[in-house]
Amino acid sequence: MEELGAPIAYLALKEGTPVYSADGAEIGRVVHVLADEDADVFDGLIIDTRPGPGGHRFVDAPDVAELHEHGVVLALDAAAVRELPEPSANPAAVEVNPADAEESELTAKLRRAWDYLSGRY
Repeated sequence: MEELGAPIAYLALKEGTPVYSADGAEIGRVVHVLADEDADVFDGLIIDTRPGPGGHRFVDAPDVAELHEHGVVLALDAAAVRELPEPSANPAAVEVNPADAEESELTAKLRRAWDYLSGRY
């Protein structure tokens, strides 16, 4: 892993910044920072893990160990990164019941990631 520079806040993180696993492998690049800037809450990252289509993965904020000027270090090893979820749209509901009305925090983050990638955000 190369010199990553000074630690930074999520607000200063740039698209294209290299992303490294906890075991030091470069595993991708930052595509988008997910945050609620009004509430100053960092939700996570969308990263691209390969040069072709289909490489987008969602990294939840607790899985991001360090943010630096020239790189992001995850708290996950390279094998765990391969298991990260892809951002996805919410499936259409045929039936709605009160238990379905509340969306989990992870589902909300994945929905926002999908909205960003599909141009709706």
